[in-house]
Amino acid sequence: MLAHEIKALLRTQPFQGARIHISDGETYEVMHPDMVYVTSTIVQIALPPLDAHGIPTGGSVYCDPIHITRIEPLHNGKHGKPKGRKKPPRAA
Repeated sequence: MLAHEIKALLRTQPFQGARIHISDGETYEVMHPDMVYVTSTIVQIALPPLDAHGIPTGGSVYCDPIHITRIEPLHNGKHGKPKGRKKPPRAA
């Protein structure tokens, strides 16, 4: 992706979180747009302080913008389909 495309996706309001896919198969969940710093030649993605097992990680990863294959929204801050309103039960 081009750097300006990445920046535009991260500026989407309201920001609901995004999953960044890298060409090596890695994915990174971004819960706030400030977790990503984008220049024309580098994308820095901040890692959360704990992984899924509660092990401290922190730090960040760097990649070339061209290696970002897609960015998809996280609906309601979670992965998967957006949650809609439930339909009321049908009257008998």
